Amino acid sequence: MRKEAESRVTYDYRAKKVVAVVAANVEPGIALNVIGHLGIALGAHADAGLMGRAQLTDGSGVHHVGISRYPVIVTRVKQGRLRRLVEEARQQEGLVLVDYPEQMLTTAHDDDLAKSLAGSIEPALVYLGAILFGDAGVLTELTGKFTLWK
Repeated sequence: MRKEAESRVTYDYRAKKVVAVVAANVEPGIALNVIGHLGIALGAHADAGLMGRAQLTDGSGVHHVGISRYPVIVTRVKQGRLRRLVEEARQQEGLVLVDYPEQMLTTAHDDDLAKSLAGSIEPALVYLGAILFGDAGVLTELTGKFTLWK
């Protein structure tokens, strides 16, 4: 038996979760792009507790990059409800929130994105998606009635 398989990580996988939310009017191909960017940003900015083992090894000795240790749920809601979620999530202590304003889709270079956002006021932003990580109970309160992405 391999050493990695023998070592146990102790945590409650139900204690936290990740919820990705996409505006219902976003086309599937764009939604996948939005979710991809949100996932990368969350992985870069969340604490180390989000990730499981850094590397997993199968029975043949082939290594695989680890994934989130917590469930990831993908949902969709109307754009107005997404905006309210972003506003509500900003008020919650202990949640990691990554939002995706429309400018992130319509600009190419990071400098262009920074300039576009700097020239916009928050109430005028149109959110295409968001991803949240934190306490499962808090996230269920915020997103539990959202439609699962199918």
